[in-house]
Amino acid sequence: MQQRKTGRPSGTDGSDFSYRMVVDSRYTKVAKGKSRLYALILAQAAIQLIGLLYIVLSISKETSLNTLAISSPIIGLISLLIGELGRRRSRVSFLRVYIIMSSIAILISLTFAITSNSSLQVIWTLSNLERKKFEFIETILLVLGLIVHIVTVGTVISLIGNMSPPKKAC
Repeated sequence: MQQRKTGRPSGTDGSDFSYRMVVDSRYTKVAKGKSRLYALILAQAAIQLIGLLYIVLSISKETSLNTLAISSPIIGLISLLIGELGRRRSRVSFLRVYIIMSSIAILISLTFAITSNSSLQVIWTLSNLERKKFEFIETILLVLGLIVHIVTVGTVISLIGNMSPPKKAC
């Protein structure tokens, strides 16, 4: 009787490496970009939810309802849903809409902060921090949201570039 060979079957010792398929680097960049975008979307969602909670608390104190203050987190949360769909399904068009809508939400937040003038007063007079702690939280959320948005725009632009098929040389 002939005995079986023990050990590794032929062809799997690494000598066939030149015949194996190689994953294109843009696919690994897309995977890393998607995971980075997921973390950024979670950060933006947390900032938007805290901002929405702040608005609900400020509405309970005041009787006036500011449409700019309410529209920014609502547009922001809708854009986050679109961005998450674009990230999951690798849809470039959804990611573009996400960037546009989240930029509009940030611009509305900035407009509200500038027109209300309370955020600017908090920055210039930190000595009255105890009395204006809600305005300070609003200012911190605005600055943090702006920083996260800038990083997100860079990530999405890179992701869109890697998702798009490579251009053929003519």
